[in-house]
Amino acid sequence: MDMTNEPSGVLIVRKHAGVTSHDIVNKIRRLFNTKRVGHTGTLDPMATGVLVVLVGRAAKASEYLSHDAKRYRACLRLGLTTDSEDVTGNLLTKSQSIPSREDVFAMIPRFRGKIQQIPPMYSALKVGGKKLVDLARKGEVIERQAREIEIFDLLATETDRATDYILDVHCSGGTYIRTLCADIGASLGCGGVMASLERTETSGFSINESVTIAELEEMTEAARIALLIPTEELFRDCPKVTLSPFFEKLCRGGCEIYLKKLGAHHPVGTRVRICSQNGAFFALGEIKEYEEGLAIKAIKTFVL
Repeated sequence: MDMTNEPSGVLIVRKHAGVTSHDIVNKIRRLFNTKRVGHTGTLDPMATGVLVVLVGRAAKASEYLSHDAKRYRACLRLGLTTDSEDVTGNLLTKSQSIPSREDVFAMIPRFRGKIQQIPPMYSALKVGGKKLVDLARKGEVIERQAREIEIFDLLATETDRATDYILDVHCSGGTYIRTLCADIGASLGCGGVMASLERTETSGFSINESVTIAELEEMTEAARIALLIPTEELFRDCPKVTLSPFFEKLCRGGCEIYLKKLGAHHPVGTRVRICSQNGAFFALGEIKEYEEGLAIKAIKTFVL
């Protein structure tokens, strides 16, 4: 395929249950006729919701995205514990002593703010070069270090089952919702597991913007391509720097562009969107200190 005509951009997919994030990527490769497809954050097979898929040249952006805040809607089921901390795992304990709604609602505020969380064995986190989930499937359990995460907001809503509560979670990247459910259950003394999970927002993209695989399969090729969001949107929180044709040529050639020549002011380490004179985004840059002062240097070019 001619790479100059390759579709490129960001696609917000609403993942369905029972498939892996990699399965979704493979579907998109077929539908967009390109091998260059990636995503910005794995969802477990049982999970549904927002999966940000990077198509074509946009796939190069994944390593430069920060672990941003996310929003989830999950079902906490009290009275159970499993080895995977969700309902798909092997049952470890079962309790008939389910706390009152008052006790549950009183416990929820304790999990807001900055808290320590031990990553679950059933996760893609690597220890010693090996994924924890691969070790867990072999029956191995290893010691994991607790990490600080932040729960910006946490709300619980009753359901028609005394054991089940819907949790609306706004959290930092790296938060495990299954572990949050297990920790709440442990604090209540009855155990808890995650019964369902839907990611409603990530990377600033909402589930309201998403499209299902079934919907994509019903579309024409032109309609699918029209859904692609410009790669620049992944970096919309980064300051924009516009270059003249002369400086753009230097930048594309790997040269640093001094801020004093642009009349710009940004601190060291700032990531910036580098745009052509006409405003078109073409690269992600970073401000660094050089002998002659602060300068922008492209760290990844997305448009040839």
